[in-house]
Parts: sequence; C-alpha cells; structure tokens
Amino acid sequence: MSQENRVVTVTINPAIDQTIAIPNFTAGTVDRVQSSQLDPGGKGVNVASFLSDFGQPATVTGFLGAENDDIFRRFFARKGIEDRCVRIAGQTRIGVKVMDEALRQTTDINFPGQTPSLADVAHLFDILKQLVSAHEWFVLSGSIPAGVSAGIYGEMVRTLAGKKVVLDTSGEGFRQAVAAGPWLIKPNVDELREFVGECLDTPAAILQVARTLIERYSIASVVVSMGKEGAIFVEGKEALWALPPHVEVKSTVGAGDAMVAGIVAGKMRGLSLTECARLATAFSMNALTHIGSGLPSVEAVQLARDQVTIRELADVSL
Repeated sequence: MSQENRVVTVTINPAIDQTIAIPNFTAGTVDRVQSSQLDPGGKGVNVASFLSDFGQPATVTGFLGAENDDIFRRFFARKGIEDRCVRIAGQTRIGVKVMDEALRQTTDINFPGQTPSLADVAHLFDILKQLVSAHEWFVLSGSIPAGVSAGIYGEMVRTLAGKKVVLDTSGEGFRQAVAAGPWLIKPNVDELREFVGECLDTPAAILQVARTLIERYSIASVVVSMGKEGAIFVEGKEALWALPPHVEVKSTVGAGDAMVAGIVAGKMRGLSLTECARLATAFSMNALTHIGSGLPSVEAVQLARDQVTIRELADVSL
C-alpha cells in the first residue's frame, strides 16, 4: 500500500493507561484491585491502533518520554504502526482509569504530561513537513501539554494545508485550530457547548452550529459525538443522526478515538456519509465493550455496523 494511503496520527500529550478494576470503588476507604493492565495511550495512538486492527496502515508521530517508551515500541511493532515520534526528556505520563463494573462507572486520574522543549516542537514540525508530501490523511487529537502554546494545532493545520486534516481536541486549542480550517472536526457535545457558549440541548441546535462552522471556516465535515445518544454527522447538504443500540459498557476509554478512526477508515474507502456514520459508530461500540485500545475483530465491527440506526435530521422534530 502506498504512503498516500497511510494515515498519520499526531499525539502531543500521550499517556500510558493503567486500567484498574475495583468493584464498588469507594473514595476514602481501602479498595482492593481485582485486575490491572497497562496500555500505550493518547488519542492519536488509540486512533492508529483502531485503524491498524481494521487493516488500515498508520504512522504515529508526536512526543514520547524517552525514559519509558519501551511499551510504545513493542505496541507499534506488534500492530505494524510506523513510529515517527520525537523522544523527549523524562517519562510519558500515566493515566489511571479506575473501572467499577458493579456501579458501571469510571474514575479517571490523569497525571500532567512532560513539557517538550522548543527544539522538540521544532523537530516535530520538521517531521510533519517530511510526511506531508507523501501522505494525504492526518489526525490531530488530544490535549496540549503544559507549557506548549494553545496555537500548536492551528499551526499544524496551516502546515498541512491542502491535506485531509481531522481535528479532535478541546478548549482554546480547538478554538484556534478550527479557525485555521481543518478538513473535519469531531468535538463531543460538551466540547462544542464550551466552544459556542450555548446549551445545544437538541439535534436542531447542534446542526445549526455545525452548519455555521462549515460555512465560516470552510470545514468539509463536522461530527458531534453524544455518548449513548450516538453522533450527528454533517457534510455538504447531508445531516445524519447515527444511533447505536444498547451495549454493555466495560470501558469508555478510547470510544471517541474509535469513532475518529472509523470516520477516516470509511472516508478512505469512499463510503457514503451514511455508511461512514454506521462504520464510525460500530468502531465506537466495539471500543465500549472491552478494556484496552483496539478492535476485537473486523467481524465484530461488521456485525455492530448492521445494528446502527441512521436518521436524517430532517426527520427530527426541530
């Protein structure tokens, strides 16, 4: 497969996810761990993992702590993911996920990430400039490390001008990057509410904001994820609401990243917006049903895809 068909994901604030299962977890008491596992994480790393499991080659770049990158090296080698990450001083942060299956809830404890130096940031942009000539698809996702300009994603969008750039971040980084005109954005509904300062409590309100963003910033596609309520996909004159069936949730970690991967995989295969919405929702459904990054199988995705309901927003009471 040519390099043009290899997706580049960018993760500037990666994490090693330590998932701990504690039934009936209670703060302020002694809790006993039922099981624990470590997984390489960070939103772009997760996206690359999902894509790889679906047979879509991926390249990862961004920052990794030089002192504990072995877990990432092994993971990338096992998945066939090309590693173009910049190693920086120190360790990649740990993100602790306390899973309570009894109460059906997750508690996240996120450590701060390492701050890359100005030279590290310049090195990353050099890598992006090397990749841009031979790659079409770029996914920019995740939070921004402390000490790094909130404008970094906007600068990346401009560096990658003319390419299919998918943006999945939040806060001021999202605000500045949206203004640079990425090809596709995938905020969740809370991130979109923060961006516009409105409630957005109906599909019609979400659709109106999506249409405004498309027109104002020349964005080709907007996808707004809404948890168990599914996601709204807006592109051109089309507006769809993808509704998943009820699934037994084991972990919410990476569900949004799975949706991004499904969108990209569908687009690269030339699927219609309806079929992209089905595939992306199926990716997300599969992420919810197991712990750890990646898809259980391609067959599981195909099965889930057939269970997704698609409604045109014109059919929704406005």
